[in-house]
Amino acid sequence: MKTLGHWLASPWRRSTVAAVVGALPVLAFPAPSLWWLAPVALVPWILLVRSAPTGKRAAHDGWWGGFGFMLAMHHWLLPNLHVFTFVIAALLGALWAPWGRLVRRLLGGVPSRGRAAAALVVVPSGWLTIELVRSWEGLGGPWGVLGASQWEVDPALRLASVGGIWLPSFLVVVLNVAVAVLVAVPRARVPAVACLVATAAATSAAWVFSPRPDTDDRVRIALVQPGVVSGRDSADRRFDREEQLTRELVGQDVGLIVWGESSVGFDLGARPDLARRLAALSRETGAAILVNVDARRSDKPGIYKSSVLIGPDGPTGDRYDKMRLVPFGEYIPARSLLGWATSVGEAAGEDRRRGSRQVVMDTGNGLRIGPMVCFESAFPDMSRHLAEGGADVLLAQSSTSTFQQSWAPEQHASLAALRAAETGRPMVHATLTGVSAVYGPSGERVGPRLGTEASGAQVFEVPLAHGTTPYVRFGDWPLYAALLVLAVWGVTEAVRLRRSARGPLGPPARTAHGSPARPGH
Repeated sequence: MKTLGHWLASPWRRSTVAAVVGALPVLAFPAPSLWWLAPVALVPWILLVRSAPTGKRAAHDGWWGGFGFMLAMHHWLLPNLHVFTFVIAALLGALWAPWGRLVRRLLGGVPSRGRAAAALVVVPSGWLTIELVRSWEGLGGPWGVLGASQWEVDPALRLASVGGIWLPSFLVVVLNVAVAVLVAVPRARVPAVACLVATAAATSAAWVFSPRPDTDDRVRIALVQPGVVSGRDSADRRFDREEQLTRELVGQDVGLIVWGESSVGFDLGARPDLARRLAALSRETGAAILVNVDARRSDKPGIYKSSVLIGPDGPTGDRYDKMRLVPFGEYIPARSLLGWATSVGEAAGEDRRRGSRQVVMDTGNGLRIGPMVCFESAFPDMSRHLAEGGADVLLAQSSTSTFQQSWAPEQHASLAALRAAETGRPMVHATLTGVSAVYGPSGERVGPRLGTEASGAQVFEVPLAHGTTPYVRFGDWPLYAALLVLAVWGVTEAVRLRRSARGPLGPPARTAHGSPARPGH
């Protein structure tokens, strides 16, 4: 241990180790999908931070670990953003600097049982607060929330129905802190074991008592995935391919057909010929078609990404304009300051315009759908609001063709399982080039996936559900609870420091006659 401590005395060695151990949790996400690693993936990082010689060094360990985590989670952006990927990772990694100081404050040195017990709640609350802050769209959104690594684990999905993705995320960090305490703080093993038992009990209670969605009907929904279409006239050739695949659905009694993000590269108002072809497809298949138009609009200035519903007579009038845009991919935050990103990568040359409200669409056969576009499926509040608005099915139209050979398509598709479990509504994830998938109202997979190598049309028997999950009813309560925990701990620390600053209060001075402070009495 002394040899290791001496080796880590070098700031650069220590920073490198922090970045490496900070990246470990990413292995629990798709595509590696080592979900079982998540409950212990933070342990090396926590042990490193607690051994920091000073609070400043602990903050550096937190920052470097956060840098490693963010870089590993978004490494697939490197071919497009190049060096700017490192800049983004460094900026986001700074969010973990206060967390590093928090870990050392509670677990550094030889902590008492009380401090170790407090760490089991306060440290996960700090982590959850970081996830809340970085979930802001301008900082990249909630991509890589730790609990999302458990998208295939039934108990975690049940927890998500109770407290959204935030509840499994919080409990995963609790498990990591408990293991770190068991390893490094022998005197606090009792509270650590008690915490593990409490976590198991909470998970079991959610499994037993949280309501399950009531499924009483099914709808046949078809996904059309054209595959990679590039080169000159790609927008026209993609439309032709989608049209061909959609015609294969004639006679299959589908209730809705969904095309992926940017499936139509022209404004339908400016191209009535395309609108007529889509209307003909709707008549032939007997189903409404949800397309996604990525084009400069003819009725207002700017480029929009819009989900447009097509019926037998053409566009029905139901349209959803994407509200939350991908930083650098669809707009550049503070373009006057960061516009140079266009010179070092494939950042947006022109900012796309935003929609102003979410929309629930009626397909005409009694089915109500709630569309989202691309990385909007990463935001739990958007799917929650659509469920509150009466959507029977949640939909995400996406395209990750730029990142076809990376982990991005798998990561993105997995988010649909979480949104379904949170809301108790099935969710359809339709893409141009894969991965396309459908999940039932408990987050279970429905039918086969269309992978990144596939081009075709697939029909899914989607179960419909009714009822309201606790998450839809009560919202993001784990986040508020985490903020409350941090506030209470902060007040407690402030009181303790104030008392320490006053120094110990000794007994009053006594006179020769034995009367304190009153000579001669």
